[in-house]
Amino acid sequence: MTRHNEAAGLSGDEQITLRSPAELADALPYVLGFHPDDSIVMIALHGPRGRFGGRLRLGIPEASEEWPEVCDQLAECLVTGSERRAGRPDGTVLFLCQEPRDGESGQDVMERLRPLAQRLRTACGGLEVPVFEALCISDGRFWSYVCPDRRCCPPEGVPLTLPGTSVMAAAATYAGVHVRGSLREMEARLAPLAPPRAEEQERALDTAGCELVPRILGGTDCAAVREETLVLLGGMLARFRAAPPIADQVAADLRDDGLIGDQEAAAVIIGLQDRLARDRAAQWMEGPDAEPALRLWRALSRRCVGSYAEHAAAPLTLAGWVAWSVGDEPAARVALGRALSADPHYLFARLLHQACNEGLDPELLRRCLRQDRADRALQTAVRGELERLGAAAAGRPGGPGGPGRGPGGRAKSPGAQAARRRPAGRTRVRRRPGRRGARSRP
Repeated sequence: MTRHNEAAGLSGDEQITLRSPAELADALPYVLGFHPDDSIVMIALHGPRGRFGGRLRLGIPEASEEWPEVCDQLAECLVTGSERRAGRPDGTVLFLCQEPRDGESGQDVMERLRPLAQRLRTACGGLEVPVFEALCISDGRFWSYVCPDRRCCPPEGVPLTLPGTSVMAAAATYAGVHVRGSLREMEARLAPLAPPRAEEQERALDTAGCELVPRILGGTDCAAVREETLVLLGGMLARFRAAPPIADQVAADLRDDGLIGDQEAAAVIIGLQDRLARDRAAQWMEGPDAEPALRLWRALSRRCVGSYAEHAAAPLTLAGWVAWSVGDEPAARVALGRALSADPHYLFARLLHQACNEGLDPELLRRCLRQDRADRALQTAVRGELERLGAAAAGRPGGPGGPGRGPGGRAKSPGAQAARRRPAGRTRVRRRPGRRGARSRP
């Protein structure tokens, strides 16, 4: 699940009044920074004028049996997160976004998701946070689950506004907010290579694993593998820095894929499973290094194919960190979400995802990373900032929320608990069943 703070889209300085379901539907991609595919989106509203506050997004669960529990969790998450950041919300607006399956129409999607919309409305109502509007967006149209007026919300739906023609689009352009395409397109930039390239890359990973894993597991040669990894990464970064920019994203990714050989990609993917190597690579986060580093991490994520899918957690997390560091929060959340899908226990990704969702200033982390290890820096900065926010929300001058508790007395997040349980200086490397690849779970 992804929570989006106010900085993800238009800032609070731009005041735009949305008067109808059509204008709400048009505003959604500008609020998030991308077009959400297959998503539940909830936005908190504050005050008598319905000012936008915290927002969250979650993929729509395939199994309808999961909907009740998911709805309860989403409602609680939106309310508690809003309370910590900007006060209890006075209401919410809800969006269900999904394209038709084979043989379906947009109206069919709307009817199929109606029970989900109703369950979300019930969950929010149970917390005394009414859903003022609930929209389904599908196949270029929208439907309201709330408005009974057929004049503005007919049964066949209402066509979405043409892109770039609305007041919201004009305001977003003026504010420098760009819609990065669809969520599916953003995720495709991080997806593994397709055959036949995938088979070639997997063979290279097998070879690299056979060579490097015994050296890593032996313990005596870890430092040498780490330095070899960083030297290879430095050469790749120089190549990416020298390559001229390409506006078309698909063409740019294809060009970047051609800048890396299969064997060297395999060697650095195995090498990045070492936390110290990854932490040193995380320092390519600003200035002239940031843009080529982001492209490099995306390209390496695409090389984590087949049985090496879990290895993508490291380059995906680095991609998310650099994107967040340079201010691209939507891209950061997509990369971090995919990192957690690859390895839900990857601590670096969990801490970064939490920090990004809670609206921490990345400069807090950059200052730590310039001097310290990434895990320790993140644990310190995230925990300290959340305790400060919790103290402020409780009306106290500062200090922790109490023994074993998070901000405001709430239970700490799973990421924070894992950070406490796992010694900072330990690296876990395990063999993959049937393979000789290495994985660490930092």
